[in-house]
Amino acid sequence: MKAADHNKILMDSIKRLLRRGAYSRLSKIVNKTHAADLSTVFGSLTLTEQRKLFEMIEDIEQKGILFSELDEDTLVNFVEDMSIDELVEILSTMPSDDIADLLGRLPEEKSAAILERMNREDSEEVEDLLRYEDDTAGGIMVPDFIALREDVTAREAIESLQKEHSDVEMPFYLYVVDEYGKLVGVSSLRQLVVVPPDTPLKEFMTTDIISVRTDMDQEEVAKIVARYDILAVPVVDESNRLVGIVTVDDVLDIIRREATEDILKMAGAGEEFVETKSVMRSIRIRLPWLFASCLGGILASFIIGHFQNSLSDLAYLAAFIPVIMGMGGNIGIQSSAITIRGLATGRLHLRDMWNVLAKQIAVGLILGVLYGLLIGGVAQLSYRIGLLALSVGLAVVCSMTMAATAGTLVPMTLAKLNVDPAVASGPFVTTAIDIISVTIYFVIATSLFGI
Repeated sequence: MKAADHNKILMDSIKRLLRRGAYSRLSKIVNKTHAADLSTVFGSLTLTEQRKLFEMIEDIEQKGILFSELDEDTLVNFVEDMSIDELVEILSTMPSDDIADLLGRLPEEKSAAILERMNREDSEEVEDLLRYEDDTAGGIMVPDFIALREDVTAREAIESLQKEHSDVEMPFYLYVVDEYGKLVGVSSLRQLVVVPPDTPLKEFMTTDIISVRTDMDQEEVAKIVARYDILAVPVVDESNRLVGIVTVDDVLDIIRREATEDILKMAGAGEEFVETKSVMRSIRIRLPWLFASCLGGILASFIIGHFQNSLSDLAYLAAFIPVIMGMGGNIGIQSSAITIRGLATGRLHLRDMWNVLAKQIAVGLILGVLYGLLIGGVAQLSYRIGLLALSVGLAVVCSMTMAATAGTLVPMTLAKLNVDPAVASGPFVTTAIDIISVTIYFVIATSLFGI
């Protein structure tokens, strides 16, 4: 069964049982369902229904997982009336990086009160993580890791894993540090168990270490983990001292968030997850993005108005404005999406800018010629006017070629200027292309008709 179908069945079942008041049966379903699946239902329930569902969860660790999966608005509203002691009890079951992420989403006063009630060791770990920016390696790293000195033997390392590091969240690798805590090597758990027990770590550890700095952007961290197919990457400070690790589960969350953010930006809907936002907040988020389209539309109307004499004499010119603008806008968005995805995944590099641009121009030109012939042919069959068909065909060729150019060049230029290229898409690219397409069409038409 597909995940979407499973979630729909779960949501329908929970809502139906809530309406009927069948709490005994509902409790069985809730405690057999993973908290990550329950989080997809929470957003569509009232606050009262959410609380009933939450109270039915018997495993406190599942409550912690649920907190981690809820979106910011739902979480803030839900915990508003919860006692600090109850929150601390739930948070105590969660990894430090998840606690820091959650506290970062709560009001400052509530976060401070929670930190005061937590035990000293846990609160210090969380406060250390909160010092870093949310979107950096330091902000997403896990401070729990396995680090041993290089003279420790394989036998001693295994004993340490069994006794002292049994509660480490994801022990993918064993890191080797010197007397100052600086990272000098890494060993997989497999390497640890296949060497003779008395072999020191320094004799079989890997010294070619892939690591990241605490201030590295989280998207770059995700690219490194994906590029080298590793399950975790060590995080070091400016003196190469090991301070944490970023695990693959956090990388998956990063990729999902960054992809969602880019898609929303490209659509001109802001950069936040908006499905659960209120009507007014959704309006505030989308209003400034749509303003670019509004201005572009007004400017396009002025351009058309400038050529109104041509339109009055040759009214059939107006019939092809939508298709010329539409073809240009579509290929512009395609080129922009391809470029942004390539930059985001690391498949495209800024050093390849001109090669990428040349390829997209060639694609736009060839597609423009094909569709120019098609649409120009339709114009000829419809009106039997050769100059009209030629005007429409040339306009389509020019519009699609320039649109492919703009859709590629603008995102790559912004990336070169260290500006998020996703903001160049959506309304911005399509609006610019609409204006260019209309202008090109009327310039070509008036020139050919001698108006």
